[in-house]
Amino acid sequence: MKLSTAQKTVDDWIKKYGVRYFNELTNVAILSEEVGEVARIIARRYGEQSEKETDKEKDLGDELADVLFVLICLANQTGVDLEKSFKKNLSKKTIRDKKRHLANKKLRKSK
Repeated sequence: MKLSTAQKTVDDWIKKYGVRYFNELTNVAILSEEVGEVARIIARRYGEQSEKETDKEKDLGDELADVLFVLICLANQTGVDLEKSFKKNLSKKTIRDKKRHLANKKLRKSK
């Protein structure tokens, strides 16, 4: 799915089921909450914290999708074209980091 399609899909969903967008500040708070849920799974499943039995059933993909949904809501309500912005950002990173990461000896170390 293209980002532009995702933005339209979310907008259609909000209009049909969500009544209206939460305000931007509320959505930033919700985004922070959702990112925290992703962090909890990563810390316990891939990090050094032990995973509780109640955490083992958590679906990382579902939590990442929650982050994406709220991020798209914020883009929609603030008039950001994510597809255009992402392409521009990737171009910026490519120009800026063209040789930087390849030259980073720390990235070549194996675990």
